Order: sequence, then C-alpha cells, then structure tokens
Amino acid sequence: MNHRLLCFISILLIIGCQSAQKVEYLQTDEHAKQGLPFSEAVRVGNMLYLSGQVGNIPGEMEVVPGGIGPETRQTMENIKAVLERYGSSMDKVVKCLCMLEDINEWAAMSAEYVKFFPTHKPARSAFAGTGLAIGAKVEIECMATIE
Repeated sequence: MNHRLLCFISILLIIGCQSAQKVEYLQTDEHAKQGLPFSEAVRVGNMLYLSGQVGNIPGEMEVVPGGIGPETRQTMENIKAVLERYGSSMDKVVKCLCMLEDINEWAAMSAEYVKFFPTHKPARSAFAGTGLAIGAKVEIECMATIE
C-alpha cells in the first residue's frame, strides 16, 4: 500500500471513531428550570466540557460580594461541584479559560485559582472583556477528563 492510501485510511478511521462517540448534554433539573440557554456540561467520549461558571451561589442569579477574590473562590467551588456531579474532579482538569472584567485583577484571580490545583496546573488562557454574565468580575470554563 502506498503512503497516501495509508494516510487516507488513517484519516477515515479517526473521523469514524470521533463521529461514533456519544454526545451527552448534561444538566440538573434545577439548572434546566432556570431556562438558561446552555447545558452545565457536555460529555464527549472521555472529555467533559463545562460551560463558563461565575461566582454565584448555586441557584441564585447574583455574584457573591467582596470582589475578585471571593468571586474567584466561589467560581472554582461551582466548577468543582459540576465536575464531581458528572464524574470528574479538579485533578482531572486539563484546560481552563479565564475571562476577567478587568485584566488588572489577573494576579488576584490567579491567587485564588491556584489553590484549587495543588498537584498540577492545567493549561490556561485568560483575557479581559466587558459585560460578563450577571455582572461578574470573572467567568471560568474548563475541560476535564472523565472515566
């Protein structure tokens, strides 16, 4: 067999395996009742993709008081709860995306964020934007493996 044919067959196998993976859109009844336009998480194969989380008390539509530190802490607690609810954990997080209202608060956000990853540091990106959900100072989404 020539090299091009082997490459073509390999690509078809990869595409076939990916398209055969089950996609699950995950949310609790409480989340569904809020009428939000997104799932809490989506599972594809052994990956769990979380929607962005902000620093609200679950079920409430306002962020905790106190600024970037307490908001980041609550955001990470919310992420931890979603991961555990769907069979993953903080030690299985491989990538995070942090969106900040003010990039000057990056260091303060990072100081709380790292407390949730004592044994490893996931790949991460961060950027500043205006108008985060419910007036939040930080929103974080992440991807994690799942058994």
